[in-house]
Amino acid sequence: MSQLTRSPRHAIARFSTRLDAPDVTKLLQPIVESGAGGAPLYRLAKSALLRLLESGQLGPGETLPNEAQLANALKVSIGTLRKAVDELVHEHILVRRQGKGTFVALHSQDRFMFQFFHVEPRPDVFDSRVVPEREYPVVDNLGFQVSKATDAEAHVLRIRPDDAVWRIDNALRLNGKTVVHDRIVLAYSMFKTLTEKRFLERPNTIYNLYQTDFGISVIRAQERVRASAASMEIARVLGLRAGTPVLEMHRLATTFGERPVELRISTVNTQAHDYVSLLSKR
Repeated sequence: MSQLTRSPRHAIARFSTRLDAPDVTKLLQPIVESGAGGAPLYRLAKSALLRLLESGQLGPGETLPNEAQLANALKVSIGTLRKAVDELVHEHILVRRQGKGTFVALHSQDRFMFQFFHVEPRPDVFDSRVVPEREYPVVDNLGFQVSKATDAEAHVLRIRPDDAVWRIDNALRLNGKTVVHDRIVLAYSMFKTLTEKRFLERPNTIYNLYQTDFGISVIRAQERVRASAASMEIARVLGLRAGTPVLEMHRLATTFGERPVELRISTVNTQAHDYVSLLSKR
């Protein structure tokens, strides 16, 4: 059993700083020499920064060189560079800390709750003053094994049919009751050294494990949500009758270059919980 409210690790040995900031900026090619046509300069600067992060030369939690150094390396104005960084901050790829600088985002419990976990207790519809507090789910592992990918899984993960995949089943409890069943599928080739012990004893979120132990950062996820009926297996986990209406979410998590990392099918008991998505204009 793993609980997300454990204290996260503060030291990440795998991603200690490898290059000083001036050396990192030397990896950037001036935009004026890129021959990228009529694309806005800030978009080109953003692409250049993404390539730098994708290269692994700056790891999660490491500090981005200051704006003057980056702008000078890319041969763009501070304003152009700042607009590129602003977009990466908005996308949770970078994070700003007041008075400390800009850092490569590290997956944490707070980021998990804000960006990737959308199941919340339903407010009292008769009294708008009663708003249940959000809580971190307690995760119980139900299964951990290697098997062959189905054709559909292979297509989504961009691997060959019958390639090996990790299959992980988790039950997520909120306020002591199982509300979500997660079925996670990972390409074995991306996580060859993963073990059940390593997975179960992680001190932080699953995405943090991918990032700190395997150098794979989930930067975005696409979710498709549909109504479904609980199978006998899922109903047993969620404490429902088979056939009970449930919410089914299919999530594909990707890293840089839109490379698939994880396929996750989450089934939610919505009798007392909602799927909540916050929409806002930038």
